[in-house]
Amino acid sequence: MEKFPITGAGFAALEEELKALKSVERPAIIKAIAEAREHGDLSENAEYHSAREKQSFIEGRIKELEGLISLSEVIDPSTLSGAIKFGATVTIVDEDTDEEKTYQIVGEAEADIEAGKLNIKSPLARALIGKDEEDSVEVRTPGGTRSYEILKVAYI
Repeated sequence: MEKFPITGAGFAALEEELKALKSVERPAIIKAIAEAREHGDLSENAEYHSAREKQSFIEGRIKELEGLISLSEVIDPSTLSGAIKFGATVTIVDEDTDEEKTYQIVGEAEADIEAGKLNIKSPLARALIGKDEEDSVEVRTPGGTRSYEILKVAYI
């Protein structure tokens, strides 16, 4: 299987979520299932079915996180420099609206556009890769083509 890039902070967040699922959520749901079983007839026991459904979700997420962690390649952006690549924190300005935005280019597992974490596979990130400060890029979006100027590139 192919390794995928992730920042140190993203990797730590995955490990923290996995630890919480295994040490807090899993024991809590096992206890909830045991309590629901004590209520008698399982075929009509809504608490039991709800707890089993939640257990299924938790176990699935644990397997997903273990897979992500095993395939992660942690990259420290502070050791990088130069043209935009994975881990870069990029400040861009929309050439039509003059709206400035700052994004860090991260792996899929840690992407969160609301938090300024841009998925490396997104159209904007792909357009930015390899560019440098003061370059302009055009990005095709569902709302049409947008033009951005790169104001600043940093590796934090």
